[in-house]
Amino acid sequence: MSSAQVGEGKGSGAARELVLAIDQGTTGTTALLLDREVNVVAAVNVEFPNHYPQPGWVEHEAAEIWHSVEQAVVGALTAAGGLGAIRVVAVGITNQRETSLFWDRETGEPLHRALVWQDRRTAEACARLRAAGEEERVRAKTGLVLDPYFSATKAQWVLDHVPGARAQAAAGRLCFGTVDSYLAWRLCGAHVTDASNASRTLLMNLDTGDWDPELLALFDVPRAVLPRICDNAEVVGHTRGLSFLPDGVPVSGMAGDQQSALFGQACFAAGAAKCTYGTGAFVLLNTGTARVPSQNGLLTTVAWRLGGQTTFALEGSAFIAGAAVQWLRDGLGIIQSASEVEALAASVPDSGGVVFVPALAGLGAPHWRPEARGLLSGITGGTTKAHIARAVLEGVALQIGDILQAMAADAGAPLQSLRVDGGAAKNDLLMQAQADILGVEIRRPTVLETTALGAAFLAGLGAGFWESTEAIAVAWRMDRAFAPRPPDAALAALREGWARALPRA
Repeated sequence: MSSAQVGEGKGSGAARELVLAIDQGTTGTTALLLDREVNVVAAVNVEFPNHYPQPGWVEHEAAEIWHSVEQAVVGALTAAGGLGAIRVVAVGITNQRETSLFWDRETGEPLHRALVWQDRRTAEACARLRAAGEEERVRAKTGLVLDPYFSATKAQWVLDHVPGARAQAAAGRLCFGTVDSYLAWRLCGAHVTDASNASRTLLMNLDTGDWDPELLALFDVPRAVLPRICDNAEVVGHTRGLSFLPDGVPVSGMAGDQQSALFGQACFAAGAAKCTYGTGAFVLLNTGTARVPSQNGLLTTVAWRLGGQTTFALEGSAFIAGAAVQWLRDGLGIIQSASEVEALAASVPDSGGVVFVPALAGLGAPHWRPEARGLLSGITGGTTKAHIARAVLEGVALQIGDILQAMAADAGAPLQSLRVDGGAAKNDLLMQAQADILGVEIRRPTVLETTALGAAFLAGLGAGFWESTEAIAVAWRMDRAFAPRPPDAALAALREGWARALPRA
C-alpha cells in the first residue's frame, strides 16, 4: 500500500536539483524530495509487513524493507517528473532506531530477519545484567538503561542462536548494523552508521564517540562486525548499481528518526525542544555540547555530530499518544475515524472531571512503570463520550507535561517553547491543551514530515547543497503558534485530578 503527495511547480528547462530523503520506519518507508527553498516537491509512502513469530517477538524481512525503499523512491521521482526533469544531488537516510540485523559482507544476504526495536525476546538477558549490577556502568557510558529496546542484546541473541553465526563473525564475514547501516550498504557499499544511531545500541561510549571495548565484552559482540561511526552530515559513499538512481549521487546524511525530527524542526540551539506525536510521543531537548546525565528518568543521547563536534539531547518517550485515539475508535467505538475526535472533544467545555491516564502499554518516561495500566477516573452518570474524548486528549498532553517537567529539572532551566510534529499535531485542541499545561508556546511547522525533512537537511549539508544550519533555520516555516492561556481554576483542577489518578494506574 502506498500514498503520495506532490508539491507545487516542477520547474522547466534545466533539470531541477533536489535532495532525496529516505525515511525508513517501522511500518513503512517514505521517500521525500526537497528543493533548495525547502519546498516538498513529492513525498510517497509505501507500507511493508511486520512479522510476529512468537508473543513479544517482532521482526522485519530485510528484502521487504528494501523493496519498500525502491517503491517509495521510484514513486517520488515519478511524481516529481522523473529523472529527466530533476537531478538528485544528495541522499539522506533516517530510520527506525534500534532495529538491527546482520548480513554477509560478500553477498549482502541477511543472516536473519531484523529484530525490531519493539522486540522483547532479550528481556531475561537484560534482567540478568541488572541483577549482576551492570546497569549503572552501562548508563554511565551510554546514557541508556538496560532494556531489550536497544540493539546490543539483539546482536548477542542472533550470534548465539543462529547456527554458525559466531564462526562467520570471527572469520570477518558478517556486517552488523541498524537499518541506516543496511540502507547505506545497499545504496553505496559503505559499512557505516551515524553517531545518533550508534548512541542507541548500548555499545557506544558517549564520551569517546566510539565503540566501547568494555561494553563489547559485556554483550559479547565482536568489534569486527560493527560499522564505522560517521558524522551525521558526511559523504559516506556514492550510489552504485541501483535501478532507481544513477551512479555517483552522494549519500551524505544519516540520523535516527527522533534526532532527525529534532534537526528537521531546526532545534539547533541548546534548550530547543520538539515533540513528535505518533503512535507514541517522543520528546527531545537539545542540551548543546554538554552531556547532561538525567536524574529524572530520561535518557541521554547523541542528537547529532557535525564537523566532529557532538550535540547531545535529553529524550523522553511516552508509549501512547495517537494510539489512545485509535483505542477510542477501535476499542470503544466512540468515533468512526481518528479525525472526528477533535470536534467531539470540543463539543464540551471541559472533561467534566474525567481524567484519563494513557498507560495502555505501561508508562514510559519519566515514570518507567511497564506494569501500569490505563485508567479512566471521575466518571459519573453525567459523563458522555465527549467528556471521555476530551479527557483522552488531555491525558496525552498531561503525560508530555510530566516528561518536559523532568527535562527542565535535568537541564536546570525552564522550557521556552516547544515545536511539534507528527499526525496528532494537526489536532488544534490537543495543541492548545499542551500549551496550557506546559505554560509555553507551541509552534507547529507547515511541514509535519519533519523526520524526513531532517534527513534531507543533513544530506544537503553534507553535500554542500546548503551551506549551514543557519540557512536551514531561516527556511523553517511555522503554520501556527498556540499561546498558553492564563492559568485558571479549571487547569488547577485538571492537574490535581492527574496527580490523584496517576498513582492509581
